[in-house]
Amino acid sequence: MNSVAMPSDGDQAVSIASLHVYPIKSCGGVDLNEALLIETGLEFDRAWMLVDPAGRFVTQRELPRMALAKPVLKTSEMVLRAPGMLALHVALDRVETPTRVTVWDDEVAAYDMGDLCAQWFSDLLGRPLRLVRFDPEQKRLSEPRWTGALAAENGFADAFPLLVTASASITELNRRLEASGEAAVTMARFRPNLVLDGLDAHGEDALDEIVFATDDGPVRLKLVKPCARCTIPDVDPASAATGHVVGDALAGYRADARVGGQITFGMNAVIVEGIERALRVGMTGRATFKFQ
Repeated sequence: MNSVAMPSDGDQAVSIASLHVYPIKSCGGVDLNEALLIETGLEFDRAWMLVDPAGRFVTQRELPRMALAKPVLKTSEMVLRAPGMLALHVALDRVETPTRVTVWDDEVAAYDMGDLCAQWFSDLLGRPLRLVRFDPEQKRLSEPRWTGALAAENGFADAFPLLVTASASITELNRRLEASGEAAVTMARFRPNLVLDGLDAHGEDALDEIVFATDDGPVRLKLVKPCARCTIPDVDPASAATGHVVGDALAGYRADARVGGQITFGMNAVIVEGIERALRVGMTGRATFKFQ
């Protein structure tokens, strides 16, 4: 893992370069200027998910074309568009039948979103699928091994409420890609929620906490676990084309002993303080480091 320069005063000024949510797990993302923090992360992030007829989640790992389903969040609805498909309108305040679904090893309560949504996604992806929404009464917690005494709630995200990356990290990856004759890629491949300016490449690896001051009080985030990477960063979010150059490049310098030598990019984070407070692009904060 690359070394990270430590500021002498023990903390570091950072700013929010961009904010992102992914309303339907493994489908397209939405770039936001402002985002509200709720118990499970940013509002509407991974609030919906696609499941197979057995109720088990599906992702781009098996269905890369999920990347082509692009949502837009409006005041009262989410509008989904994809190549060759009419737009699908999903009301933000509507659910249908209660159901049980499985995401990784967790069986959780959810709501089926009805036959129209199911048909749209089944037609797009070529197999029977249903759209479900996370039941907000469900408590799905991150592993205490990483969060300690803090009970960190999740929606349909893999395991943690937030993912944090640094702008300099994608710059470094692209430097390596271009040096080997490959095209640069965008941060969209890594599906972060917060992208930070003010850090060295992969400086997020060494952060402990970040505090942002909002009009309603502080937002305090704790970075708890490096994000181990699967094949999804090798799916082009614009075309759904797959490859291996991103994974190959990361394998050359991003093995992290904290997660058994897995290849990592970004840090999973939990919310210590700040529920019902908003983050905004351009907002500045102070980051502290794990090791002084």
